[in-house]
Amino acid sequence: MINRILIRIKILQIVFACYRNGNEDPKVAENEFLLSLRRSYDLYHYFLLLIVEVTNLQERKLDMRKHKYHPTAEELNPNMRLVNNRFASQLETNRMLLRYVKEHGVSWVNETGFVKKVLELILASDFYRDYMNSAEDSYEVDREFWRTVFRRLICGNEELEEDLEDISIYWNDDVEIIESFVIKTIKRFAESEGSWQELLPMFKDNDDYDFAINLFRHTLRDGDAYRERIIQHLKNWEMDRIASMDLIIIQVALAEIINFPDIPVNVTLNEYIDAAKYYSTPKSATFINAILDSVVKELKKENLLLKD
Repeated sequence: MINRILIRIKILQIVFACYRNGNEDPKVAENEFLLSLRRSYDLYHYFLLLIVEVTNLQERKLDMRKHKYHPTAEELNPNMRLVNNRFASQLETNRMLLRYVKEHGVSWVNETGFVKKVLELILASDFYRDYMNSAEDSYEVDREFWRTVFRRLICGNEELEEDLEDISIYWNDDVEIIESFVIKTIKRFAESEGSWQELLPMFKDNDDYDFAINLFRHTLRDGDAYRERIIQHLKNWEMDRIASMDLIIIQVALAEIINFPDIPVNVTLNEYIDAAKYYSTPKSATFINAILDSVVKELKKENLLLKD
């Protein structure tokens, strides 16, 4: 589930923090890196658990209205379709989700305001009204309802994303990527799987885990050598005007180019040039592209790079 795009982002963030704080202890840094990846996987489970929590909150609200002093006929006989949503019920009993929640302490108990806000967004939406009044009633319709909730109400919602970033500093750049995996997970669910439906693993395979660990280690361990090489290509650039993040982006890119021959150079270049557009200055992409292009040509001349 944690893909290589997110891995690269996390490495940039942790390496930047190491240099900024002057703490480059490799063991401490690696532990922080692994923790940041774990927090991303936590967010995946938080989103899935959110479906259960929103459903349960609506059930409690309807029950309170039913038992107030003078309930209306509608309050005594509310439409229970959202509360009885089959997909949400299946998710509530999912064995992998329940185990993860128990082992890692995932809970919305201290963030009830966020759960309430999501429920209010749902109740005010047009597709909620359509869902509640639809004559079509099936597991697939129930599942698609929640996929629509994420696609239309949660994904790209800046207010919700800011709230999530306030909950955990580790989620500052994770939300959009993790949301896409939640939508993918919802689509994969099948009623026949019951509580045994598999969730996405933390890493797709061992190759991605090895990529994460080895890229991080090479970036820090060989950082001085990479920076010396980079500096040699900065003759036409003013050092005091170069953003610190730019140097880190180039450093991580070099670690990947040199140590992962199975990844085409142009793929690596594109990934880090794209990262520069989001994590550095407006002109950084051009600068980083120029420096990396120059360094790659040098590496090929020295026969230190045997790939294109």
